[in-house]
Amino acid sequence: MPRLALLQSRGFASKVESLARHEALIRQAAAAGAQIIVTQELFLTPYFCTIQDPDRFDLADRLPGPVTDQLGALAGELGVVLVSSLFEHRGPGLYHNTAAIHDADGALLGLYRKSHIPQDPAFEEKFYFTPGDSGWPVWDTRFGKLGVLICWDQWYPEAARLMALGGAQVLIYPTAIGWLPAEKPTLGDAQHCAWETVQRGHAVANGCYLAAVNRTGTEGDTEFWGRSFVANPYGQIVAKAATDREEILIHDLDFQAIDDFRRIWPFFRDRRIDAYGDLTKRWRGT
Repeated sequence: MPRLALLQSRGFASKVESLARHEALIRQAAAAGAQIIVTQELFLTPYFCTIQDPDRFDLADRLPGPVTDQLGALAGELGVVLVSSLFEHRGPGLYHNTAAIHDADGALLGLYRKSHIPQDPAFEEKFYFTPGDSGWPVWDTRFGKLGVLICWDQWYPEAARLMALGGAQVLIYPTAIGWLPAEKPTLGDAQHCAWETVQRGHAVANGCYLAAVNRTGTEGDTEFWGRSFVANPYGQIVAKAATDREEILIHDLDFQAIDDFRRIWPFFRDRRIDAYGDLTKRWRGT
């Protein structure tokens, strides 16, 4: 029964400050018995996608590189699996929103590059990020099989399903999502409800745990709503963080409960894999 820790944190002015702060949080989580530790989306930087500014590409890091070396050394020292969300400079003019997965011995198992890229006011991500081409890997770590996706990916049941079909016991979503002032009074509750509900549905439909770790605090016009959470295979929220403060959210994962759930509700058995070909089409209408 591995212990999971989600690091719900605010943004920091510099990468040096953020890395130091998150190292302290990782050590604190490990001291509390956490074996799988996850950062929020783009944890090293402020959420820089609020506007289109070419200078902000300078925030990106080469991966693997010094940042993943440092994170790997920390994971190995503490004996924890570490999932960290980073801004990757892959090549000339080529940048990704990327998660690095380190096993408990410090080895870098690989990278997942965010596949679905949003474009909305204050979320100008298509300007910065190339859609990922890493496929849907499942990471077989010392403490469980992890499917790692990133933020906007969480709205797509196809991505969750492919991770679960690869053996993921827990779906993990580093996230940066919040309210805009003009929308919060009328749409704020509905937006949060939709975000939480769709992910709880992924947990149910795939019979696995789901963990979403969000930012907190206000950056520019965006009020990140925090409320990181863990849902069990029934979609029940078994751990949830606050809206307006930093928090280490800890929950013990019972992987036997996944097997028990899938025996009672065998959704994978009853899938009509012969009948879903149209899912590869953009639209079924004329």
